[in-house]
Amino acid sequence: MSAKMSEVATEASVSQGLAYHYFPSKESIFVALVRQMVVTPDEIRRRAETTHGSPLDRLRQMVSNMVERRRRDPGFYQLMRQATSNDTLPTDLRKALLAQGLIVQDIIRQLIVEGQARGEIANDDPDKLARAILACLDGLPGVVLPSPELVEKQMPDARIIIRMLRPD
Repeated sequence: MSAKMSEVATEASVSQGLAYHYFPSKESIFVALVRQMVVTPDEIRRRAETTHGSPLDRLRQMVSNMVERRRRDPGFYQLMRQATSNDTLPTDLRKALLAQGLIVQDIIRQLIVEGQARGEIANDDPDKLARAILACLDGLPGVVLPSPELVEKQMPDARIIIRMLRPD
């Protein structure tokens, strides 16, 4: 967080005094932004349950949504990455971020197990497969390039990520 509060206020098109009126520090702005990004486990499960099709289809749709969000809004994931490594984040917020990550991993794992039972997904350790998918997704914000055209051209799509789950 190397920006000054005056730079933050200018970027937000507000006076520095108004920025300080609502947020006593840059850190408080950061915490407020992270709080807005946290999704409850129930909401994540609800979103996952609205997808239809085979387990592989549902997993493909989930990964597609996650890739598209990274493509469309790379700053969101950069901020989330910064938040998860921030030791000064309030405990309740750190726990909420952890719960959010664990529920996503659990949903992916469950879809893998269901897909394995149908022969759609390789019979490898479902925990390792889920972590491999998440590692690919977590690495995508690092692919962010200076122009939207390059991001579109070079960021992989979900089809490539899902391909590693195919049975031998």
